[in-house]
Amino acid sequence: MTRALLRPGRRGKLKGLVFPGGGTMIATHRKRRAERPAGAAETVSPGGAGRASSGLWARKAAARCLLTYPSRAQQANSVGRRRRRRPGLGALAAGVPAMAESVERLQQRVEELERELAQERSRRALGGGDGGGGRARIEKMSPEVVDSNPYSRLMALKRMGIVSDYEKIRTFAVAIVGVGGVGSVTAEMLTRCGIGKVKTSLFVYHLRNPITSGVNQLLLFDYDKVELANMNRLFFQPHQAGLSKVQAAEHTLRNINPDVLFEVHNYNITTVENFEHFMNRISNGGLEEGKPVDLVLSCVDNFEARMTINTACNELGQTWMESGVSENAVSGHIQLIIPGESACFACAPPLVVAANIDEKTLKREGVCAASLPTTMGVVAGILVQNVLKFLLNFGTVSFYLGYNAMQDFFPTMSMKPNPQCDDRNCRKQQEEYKKKVAALPTQEVVQEEEEIIHDDNEWGIELVSEVSEEELKNSSGPIPDLPEGITVAYTVPQKQEDSVCEVTVEDSGESLEDLMAKMKNM
Repeated sequence: MTRALLRPGRRGKLKGLVFPGGGTMIATHRKRRAERPAGAAETVSPGGAGRASSGLWARKAAARCLLTYPSRAQQANSVGRRRRRRPGLGALAAGVPAMAESVERLQQRVEELERELAQERSRRALGGGDGGGGRARIEKMSPEVVDSNPYSRLMALKRMGIVSDYEKIRTFAVAIVGVGGVGSVTAEMLTRCGIGKVKTSLFVYHLRNPITSGVNQLLLFDYDKVELANMNRLFFQPHQAGLSKVQAAEHTLRNINPDVLFEVHNYNITTVENFEHFMNRISNGGLEEGKPVDLVLSCVDNFEARMTINTACNELGQTWMESGVSENAVSGHIQLIIPGESACFACAPPLVVAANIDEKTLKREGVCAASLPTTMGVVAGILVQNVLKFLLNFGTVSFYLGYNAMQDFFPTMSMKPNPQCDDRNCRKQQEEYKKKVAALPTQEVVQEEEEIIHDDNEWGIELVSEVSEEELKNSSGPIPDLPEGITVAYTVPQKQEDSVCEVTVEDSGESLEDLMAKMKNM
């Protein structure tokens, strides 16, 4: 592109004046003035009127030419730009797929950023932290007694002879259904105990990535959200309100113990579409994928969910433990259920279940069940204690253990399965258990006769019965048939009939008057 450079030279000369047509004009003010006749008027410059000053005229003329007449190169470039701005319809059609692909990529990127933002907000809402309380994962439990070892006091159970191998707890996977007042505390206790895997579900679940927890694996199930009304219980905190219970529990438990694996689900297990997935995770969600969990813990607050868990475990032959707290919050219980061996939840159902009453019809607006963190803590404690005894094989495992806070009463019992149970899978498990017991080799019980020791002693003491055979015969009532070695402590003597004493009087032949006279003389 041709440009005109206009700049004043030395001594008022105009140098480098280049016009669009390519010609060059070098003019000086002195030369024009010298050639002009004396007294003549100012000459008319090309393209303009006469000017009093040729220097001023030259500047304006050059500027006018530059603004008015573009060069050929400028014209060609301008036409090219117009052509580029007006592509044909074919070019537009060819660019549509590329534009659509670009828009799709941008939308995906926006969604990724939104997810990252939501995760960051969730992390901050949960109190931040990278999980694990700032410590690395511990591959092997150590009995070393140092302040930095979180398992030293747990491993002391082995040293004291309570359990044979406490580290075995990392090989178990436990599923917890319900992360409420009892379930959340149960999950925390198992996490602190170092269990392998935890599955949690508050009765409605959403699958999330596995994480780590105390029992080497925990599976959590729950569909509810944290509310401020839950703050009278343990575990949850006010800043977690609005989050799903499994999500809040996952973040809290990860910070407590990063050595445990977590799998959380946020869905309702009582629905048809979620029941199959629930059974699949029970049968395949063990520490090794494809193997069943070792134990299922029911920590729900309604009979519908309990019956759902009971149905699933009876069908799979899965051992589980049930727990609950009364509506007045002063009593609770736990129950170990082994399909076929002990009574299931349907063998002796509560009245609501037996009468097929819809629980929703029993709820009244503005009325809620009572809740005490103390009672829920006690029930969660005895539940986890029973879990540890069952998994690590120490102590006595309770099939049923109740708690009455009013009288500090802990009733315990065992319930046999009902042969007429409404659950056909329960009846099927009972038959299989009978066959299993019948196949076991019978063990003969040998009764050894006890040798009598200390026939006599140096003190000459002899033990004799306080009741003689004659007294036993004369005792009232029959002698009971007592086992060997047991005798009656007291016998009631037989009542003797009152005998009539007969008085015999000999006749002396004296009259009555003579006898009376003798008495007077005496």
